[in-house]
Amino acid sequence: MNLHEPVDPNKPFDELTPEEKMRLEHIKMYEKHKGHESMHMEMVVILLVTLIIAQVVLVEWKKRHYRSYSLMTLLALWIIPFVLSLRSQYWRFIFFWLIFSCITGLVMRKAIRKPISGTTPRLVYKWFYFIYKLSYLLGIIGYIVMMFTFFGVNFIFNQPPHTWMDVGLLLVFYGLYYGVLGRDISEICADKMACHIGYYTPKGIPTRHLERNVCAVCGNQLLTDVNESGVIENTYKLTCDHVFHEFCIRGWCIVGKKQTCPYCKEKVDLKKMFCNPYESDELATRWERPHVLYGQLLDWIRWLVAWQPLILFIVQGINWMLGLE
Repeated sequence: MNLHEPVDPNKPFDELTPEEKMRLEHIKMYEKHKGHESMHMEMVVILLVTLIIAQVVLVEWKKRHYRSYSLMTLLALWIIPFVLSLRSQYWRFIFFWLIFSCITGLVMRKAIRKPISGTTPRLVYKWFYFIYKLSYLLGIIGYIVMMFTFFGVNFIFNQPPHTWMDVGLLLVFYGLYYGVLGRDISEICADKMACHIGYYTPKGIPTRHLERNVCAVCGNQLLTDVNESGVIENTYKLTCDHVFHEFCIRGWCIVGKKQTCPYCKEKVDLKKMFCNPYESDELATRWERPHVLYGQLLDWIRWLVAWQPLILFIVQGINWMLGLE
C-alpha cells in the first residue's frame, strides 16, 4: 500500500476503503506537522532527558527508601492500568481487575486484622499461591500460542494470525500483571501476619513460645512427622529445628518471597526445602533458575506498567507548558 498515493477529494468519506482512509489520515497528519522538524527534535530530547532523570531518581529512591518506593510502585501498578482501561473502555480488563481486587482486598483485610485468626495464614497463602500458579500458567500458554502463530499452526484451524497473536499477548500480559500484583501484595501480607501472629516482633524477638508438633507459620497441628510421607502435604524442618506444613513454608518462601524462618528469622536453604532428600542438586538448580528469571521479568513489568505511564504523562505536561505539539 502506497501511503503517498492521492485520494479522490470528491469521493465521500463513508465510501472510502480502509486503505484510502488510512492514506487520507496520513496526508492530514503530514500537512499538520509539515515544517515542525525542529519542534519534533526538541520533543524527542525532552523525552530522553526525562527518561534518564526519572530512572536515576527511581533508582536512588529505591536504594534509600525501599519501603516507600515499593508501596508507591504497588499503588501505581494497581491503579494506573485500571484508570487507563476506564479511559479506553477495556471492559474485559476492568471485569477481571474488579474480581481480583475484591477478593484480594478481603484477603488483605484478614491478614492485617488484629488479633489474627489461626486459619488466616493458610487462607492467605492459598490465595496468593493460586495467583502465582495461575499467572505462571497464563504466561506459558500465551507464549505457546504466540510460538504456534509464528510457525503457522493457526492456519490449520483457519484462523488469521493476528487473532492468535492478540490472544497470546493478552494471556502473557494478564499472567505477568497479576503475577506482579500477587507477589507484591503477598509480601505485605506476609510481613503483617508475621508480626500480628505473635511469633516475632519487627526487632526479631519472639513474643510467645512455639509448642511441639505445631507449624511455625499457621500455628496448627502437624499431622505427619518430618520423615513421613503425608497424604495431603508433608512436614519440613529447617536447620533451626522449627517445623512447618509444606504448603505454609512454600507460601512463606516462594509466594511471600521470604528467605528466613518465620519464627526465628534464620536463613532458609531453598535447595533443601524444595527438593526431596533423595533428589539431586541439579533438580534444585533447574527449579531455581526459571524462578529467578521470572522475578527479574516481573521487576521489568513493574517499571513498564507503573512508572512509564507516569513518566510519559510528565513529558506531555512539559510539552504542553512549552507549547509543543
